[in-house]
Amino acid sequence: MPLSDLAGTRRWQRRMRSAQVRIGRWLASATYTQKWLVLGTVVGIIAGLGAVVFYEALRLATYVFLQVLAGYTVPLPTSEGGRAASSSFARPWAIPLIACVGALAGAVLVFAVAPEAEGHGTDAAIAAVHHNPRGVRLRTVFVKIVASALTIGSGGSGGREGPTGQISAGFGSFLARFLDLSPSDARITVASGIGSGIGAIFGAPLGGAVLATEILYRDDFEVEALLPSFIASIVGYAVWGSFEGFGPLFGYVGNYHLTSAVQLGWFGIIGILGGLVGLLYAKSFYGMAAFFSRLTIPRWFRPAIGGLIVGCIGLAIPEVLGTGYGWIQAGLGAQLLHIPLWIVLILPFARIATTGLSIGSGGSGGIFGPGMVIGAFVGAAVWRLLEPVVPSLGHDPAPYVIVGMMACFGSISRAPLAVMLMVAEMTGTLSLIVPAMLAVGLATLIVRRNDDTIYRNQLRSRAESPAHRILTGLPLLAMVTASQAMAPARCVLVEPGDSATFLTQMEQGEVSAAPLVDPQGHYVGVVTMQALQKEAAAASGPDVEGLVDTTFAPIHESVHLDVVLETLTSTPQTWAAVIDDERRVVGTIAISDIVRNYRRTMQSNLRRVAELGGSTGISEITVTSNSPLVDVALRSTSIPRGTLITAIERGRDVIRPTGATVIKSGDRLMALGGSDDLDLLGRLASSKQ
Repeated sequence: MPLSDLAGTRRWQRRMRSAQVRIGRWLASATYTQKWLVLGTVVGIIAGLGAVVFYEALRLATYVFLQVLAGYTVPLPTSEGGRAASSSFARPWAIPLIACVGALAGAVLVFAVAPEAEGHGTDAAIAAVHHNPRGVRLRTVFVKIVASALTIGSGGSGGREGPTGQISAGFGSFLARFLDLSPSDARITVASGIGSGIGAIFGAPLGGAVLATEILYRDDFEVEALLPSFIASIVGYAVWGSFEGFGPLFGYVGNYHLTSAVQLGWFGIIGILGGLVGLLYAKSFYGMAAFFSRLTIPRWFRPAIGGLIVGCIGLAIPEVLGTGYGWIQAGLGAQLLHIPLWIVLILPFARIATTGLSIGSGGSGGIFGPGMVIGAFVGAAVWRLLEPVVPSLGHDPAPYVIVGMMACFGSISRAPLAVMLMVAEMTGTLSLIVPAMLAVGLATLIVRRNDDTIYRNQLRSRAESPAHRILTGLPLLAMVTASQAMAPARCVLVEPGDSATFLTQMEQGEVSAAPLVDPQGHYVGVVTMQALQKEAAAASGPDVEGLVDTTFAPIHESVHLDVVLETLTSTPQTWAAVIDDERRVVGTIAISDIVRNYRRTMQSNLRRVAELGGSTGISEITVTSNSPLVDVALRSTSIPRGTLITAIERGRDVIRPTGATVIKSGDRLMALGGSDDLDLLGRLASSKQ
């Protein structure tokens, strides 16, 4: 590289790092509202643009593969033109071949560049939120866009929400790395990216915002992500609508009027069938994935086999090709009567099989969209079978198709509220809420009884989340900062340098990885010995810039150890560089340093308890509303001097007590002290003296 170009690159890097420092300082000092107005807006813009780019790529791929090459026109929903499907195939021999080639091209791209882009995407995004919110590589985003467009556009049975969710999560992860967000803020940023991206591409911002909080757990909500997700979803939808329009995906479906309690029985049947079919969908999908994983052929070739079979099925049942949203549109109106009854009855099972073949084989695409098609035709099948013999059923299939979508996928995704809201927004109607509540409730009970889900990376509740478990299980970590527990850095690499020099420095420091700083001492990233040795073996030259791992999260010296431990346990790294306000490396901290400091803190507290004398113990005391401790700062209370308040539980939060901490009604105080003092504290907490 010419010296002038290299100097220009260095200047640009310095400006970027300076911007990182300034933005990071502002975020650290900003209020909650200021921080999430800014971050939520940025996430929403990126998610909305990502949804637009992927949608246009998918539309182009569908046009080229199916319309131009195969001579087949797929149907479209109302918001996309409301086009009907071709009555026949112009070149039927091309359908299996195109589906095979498209799946193969997508798989080769995935496994050659970013293997983590394999599959339906949403599960990977959920795992990133729980375990490594900074670790989604940007290359995954671009590979997911192209690979999913190739797979679905060539006829593969997949949805567009999974790719969109992973794309938005990837951009959120990059933002977390760039701004050095705390682990909790990084989780919320990635989660709100998932919800805003999916909400944008489906034109369902409210459902997308709720989905961000509900889809992470089987039986819980990530309530902290709700407000940021609202902001991101509003912005993401505004961006999406500015390019693609603001109407509901399936148009404004006619209002339904419940006139008799008897009518609820038919929706109850749909709920029961939706839950059972949802279970079949999940078990079949992962059964198919397990089957393909056992095949002794290259991973990149497996989706081609699945695509070939899907193409052959598509010759007999064209409704299995692509996203299928146009067929849902047909099911919402009189066109349903023109679809042969045997197609209506078999389509849910055919879609289950083809989605397993397309995505379970290792192809790239979503499983939300096929789940909606499956549920829609469960409802359509009930209406087609019963309408001729049950007059009270009505002559409009739309209510049953809509509730079928809600019940089937809302139950098996373990996100019933979010899916109900999303389908209501996609159909422009809220008049089916009561029948939907019954159907979705019954379907969810069936799925919960079998303890299954379509998203296997969901945790059961916040109690199983690594981050929340640390906060509730080790409250003493919140009493110590990183600067108090860190160790001196044994090796710090300085740009510019070559691989041989860095290897020598790391060998002398007896480390397998070391932080890299620029000539001004600002933190850049981490270089590992393994990467250097691999680069040296390849004899690719002395430049090490491409070997820097920027996903390693640095820790600010003022951060408390509970946040440090959360960072280290939610990422693959076991240590981190500790930086100051100027991003200069002042030390390193590892899990062993945290354990050592935690032991010292425990010993210090135990010595303090021993100094209290007498019979000592530990007690958990709940503060009632009429206690004199309520709304009083801890330093100003009449708590006995012989007691030590180690932690305060408030709702689901654990608070590290300081003298300025104000006690609230309902707080649970963790107290150490003598038995007499603990009894007195209990009386103070329960009533006025």
